[in-house]
Amino acid sequence: MADKTKKGYDASSITVLEGLEPVRKRPGMYIGTTGPDGLHHLVTEIFDNSRDEAMGGFANDIEIALLPGNRVRVADNGRGIPVGVHKQTKLSALEMVMTMLHAGGKFGGEESGYKVSGGLHGVGASVVNALSTYLKAIVHTDGGIYLQEYNIGKRKAAVKKIGSTKLHGTIVLFEPDPTIFKEGIVMDFKRIVNQMRQQAYLVRGLRITVIDAREQAASFGEDDELFYIRDTGADVPSFSFYFENGLISLIKFTNQLLKPIHKNIFYIEKKVEGVESVEVALQYADDVSSHILAFANNIHTPEGGTHLTGFKTALTRSLNAYAKNNNLAKNGDDTFTGDDALEGLTVVISVKLREIQFEGQTKAKLGSTEAQTAVNTVFGDAFAAFLEENPDDARAIVNKVILAMKARKAAKAAKDSVLRKGALEGMTLPGKLADCQSSDPAESELFIVEGDSAGGTAKQGRDRRIQAILPLRGKILNIERARLDRMLSSEQIKNLVLAFGTAIGDTFDISRLRYHKIILATDADVDGAHIRTLILTLLYRYFRPLVDNGYVYIAQPPLYKVKRGKEILYFYSEEEKTKALGKDIDEKIAEQSELEEAKEALLEAAGALPEPGSGEAEELAEEAEAEIGKGAKSAKIYIQRYKGLGEMNSEELWETTMDPARRILKQVAIEDAQEADKVFDMLMGDDVPARKSFIQSNAKLATLDI
Repeated sequence: MADKTKKGYDASSITVLEGLEPVRKRPGMYIGTTGPDGLHHLVTEIFDNSRDEAMGGFANDIEIALLPGNRVRVADNGRGIPVGVHKQTKLSALEMVMTMLHAGGKFGGEESGYKVSGGLHGVGASVVNALSTYLKAIVHTDGGIYLQEYNIGKRKAAVKKIGSTKLHGTIVLFEPDPTIFKEGIVMDFKRIVNQMRQQAYLVRGLRITVIDAREQAASFGEDDELFYIRDTGADVPSFSFYFENGLISLIKFTNQLLKPIHKNIFYIEKKVEGVESVEVALQYADDVSSHILAFANNIHTPEGGTHLTGFKTALTRSLNAYAKNNNLAKNGDDTFTGDDALEGLTVVISVKLREIQFEGQTKAKLGSTEAQTAVNTVFGDAFAAFLEENPDDARAIVNKVILAMKARKAAKAAKDSVLRKGALEGMTLPGKLADCQSSDPAESELFIVEGDSAGGTAKQGRDRRIQAILPLRGKILNIERARLDRMLSSEQIKNLVLAFGTAIGDTFDISRLRYHKIILATDADVDGAHIRTLILTLLYRYFRPLVDNGYVYIAQPPLYKVKRGKEILYFYSEEEKTKALGKDIDEKIAEQSELEEAKEALLEAAGALPEPGSGEAEELAEEAEAEIGKGAKSAKIYIQRYKGLGEMNSEELWETTMDPARRILKQVAIEDAQEADKVFDMLMGDDVPARKSFIQSNAKLATLDI
């Protein structure tokens, strides 16, 4: 009997992808995503090659320029990619680096010229080449300028010498492929600037310049002889970073909006066996959250890894030992946990390894086991010595950690009380929550609305099967400087915690989340924006995984309802209304109003004449009919400006804001956690002068509804 499972499946069914085809077939495997994050990852891959030259001591100047036509140009004054012919492949080394996966100068240890590099797989430049419609590499080396161009990863011609030079370095210019990045090719200048500022802190003595030249002429910056665009004297937006004090400067920058609780910034840099460098800087501040920046070979590892694990172990051990030896922990049973030790801490951890292992090509988490032991030993010994040598700083730090420990215990008692109270009263959900019928989190939605009025309308207009409504009364507590025990005394926050189902603090469990869409639906006014910011602050500080996993959304109710004859239209912005109805729509409506008033006045005048049948009365009546005829030629337009959800009836709210088929939702995402931390600290924290300065600087950008 024939085996039907093997029908049509034989050796010919196996497909072999050659060259750079795997990258184009599965780009997500190499750059994580084809959305904005993946697009910006292309810049990072090329920059990493230049930065590795600087880490090796071969370069001290890197320039990144955004050019017209979606092109990006990265230039460095390193040694220049080798252009000689490789013995095995008979190809130029430049062509190998740009067109072959796992070809690079970072696999041969010190013989390759790189003691330390960020490259793990040797696929960076070739991946960028594969995902670009055009790439040009220009190398200044050994007295000559060499050029090679590519289309979608394939060379257009062999490497050729195009001139002589006294310079040395590499220029890579590329244009991302719009068929790969279908969401659009829009480089975020601010995002790149923030990333490069961070990198400049990590390599002392390295100058990094970022330029936005997208508004220049189409061929700007593509001269093969031109090394740095900034030297042309062009008037373009640019930022240049150079820091002699490295990580200490980064700590000061991160804490600029916070109040440090001790004067001296801890810093250690040391080489140990198997690890080229362990570098740690830290300072505690009067804050309830921590700011942790971890790097491996200068690559930011937002998911941490072995180096962060080693640091946390040594930090907790050192603080417990110091508190015990100096009788600062009054109760002998009191032991600091890792969370206690991290509260209010700003720390930068940077390790440099010769043979580095990341988990995945996007390098978000370090996997090298030797980093854990190295950081644990180097930091642990140095921090213990720092505490002994700086008793005032040590006492301030330990007192801060003791306060965190007490708050943790108080929060646990308050949290247990909240959960126990809910169980005893026979309710695990807040009374104001109108829950949905579905028990499947994947399809369930929670609308958090402002006030009972909007809550009532939303409850009437919702899809009861999948949509739950939780109205909030007024503004919730600003939790930016509030501890968990105080938070849980707030009825509004307690309701949110119970509705989410995840618990909070050390018992938080995202697998228990009851809704995979948490939608903030506040009014389109100043109070609504404030309430939305307060809720986002709570979510960012205590429910961060909800944001990281894409479960948080902001509803976009319409600003205008327009009735044109029998037609009803909704517009979500002033620009959308103007585009559909024309710039002079307000004037037309004013004329329409004047026309109505004129008709009424004429008819009133005609009826008020002593002799209604006279010639004068007939003349006025004819004039009124003419005015009425003018108005009848065009449909009457009525515009209603919504101030809040409560102004809509349930049908309008469903059609515009709640119907999954027609609504507009904005997903909340964190592109830069460090920048998000700073923004929340500034807007919601205690530093009034910083907030005032921010408001004054950005006042002209605000959209006012007066």
